[in-house]
Amino acid sequence: MKAQRIAKIDHEIQRILGMLISQELQDPRLAFVTVTHVEVSDDLRHCKVFVSVIGDRHAARQSLDALTHASRFLRGELGRKIDLRYTPELVFVEDRSAERAIELAKTLRDAAQRLTPEESE
Repeated sequence: MKAQRIAKIDHEIQRILGMLISQELQDPRLAFVTVTHVEVSDDLRHCKVFVSVIGDRHAARQSLDALTHASRFLRGELGRKIDLRYTPELVFVEDRSAERAIELAKTLRDAAQRLTPEESE
């Protein structure tokens, strides 16, 4: 299948799941969850949903458990809102790229502060 079509499907699934998670799910285990990226397999049968969770490791684990528990509901709603032959199976994966970016920025800032004005020239 064309990569451009898969990218459009990825984006549409990301948009719909983001809306469903924020508006339809009422699970108290859910922290602030953001769908950051979606990867659909070439045959459109499987979908990895990368989510970013604001909070500590415990909140992230609970949120992923809640999303896994609600995956059948989310898949059904996704099937009603998107016109595909097969509605993909959803697998939720924690996306920690924002945390790594913050850590890297902090490390670079600390390294820049340790340099004396003579070393930076």
